[in-house]
Amino acid sequence: MIANYALAFLVGGAFCVIAQLLIDKTNMTPARILVLYVCSGVALTAIGLYEPLVDFAGSGATVPLTGFGYAIAKGVERAIDKSGALGIVTGGLSATAGGITVAICLGLIMSLIFSSKPKK
Repeated sequence: MIANYALAFLVGGAFCVIAQLLIDKTNMTPARILVLYVCSGVALTAIGLYEPLVDFAGSGATVPLTGFGYAIAKGVERAIDKSGALGIVTGGLSATAGGITVAICLGLIMSLIFSSKPKK
């Protein structure tokens, strides 16, 4: 069990280190890096490289934003098998609906609790 936690921590931490290096060493904005991570998760899933990482690292690979891309791709894959071409449109949203809903609701709650301040 401890080894599973360590693997998840190391793989998830590696994703964080890569993102931090991209922020520090390139002109990429955090928003572009987030999109890059989600698209990378989809692309790596499509070519069959992300599934072995998920099997190896568990939540260390599924919790970061690349894992969100993985969930979208797997949802599309399942929906295509079930509903055909319509699954291309519905699969990704149905697979990630819970996460999207939580993000929207918590964003709303946080906006009601805290007030924004301009960057200096």
